[in-house]
Amino acid sequence: MTSVEIPYSIAAALPSLVVLDLTNEVRHEVERSELEDGIAFVSAGSDAIVRVNEREAGFFDDVERMLDRLVPAEEESQRARLLSLLLGARTEQVPFVRGTLCLGQWQRILLFSFSEEAPADWALTLVG
Repeated sequence: MTSVEIPYSIAAALPSLVVLDLTNEVRHEVERSELEDGIAFVSAGSDAIVRVNEREAGFFDDVERMLDRLVPAEEESQRARLLSLLLGARTEQVPFVRGTLCLGQWQRILLFSFSEEAPADWALTLVG
């Protein structure tokens, strides 16, 4: 049997929130780089943000409900932009040492999108 690794996976797909897990892809890029120690800057494209958090289903439900209270889904045309402004920077910085990401045991690098579609655009910059 042959196994295939998926670069990133859908962590949650809710009516107004899509979350992708980018941890494996970022980890592989760090391992392949020539840098021993440094920082991985993971940046989201438009209408999304990157955060380091545990990948837990109940958390995503709670986040979706909180975001709906902040900016109701009825305001669809401006919702993603307003949520991005409220939640801050689109980028997360993750240090790495000896080619290994410095994440806690359950921490993952997650891309949160505030639309119904999974975001395709994100960028990784490694600085060492």
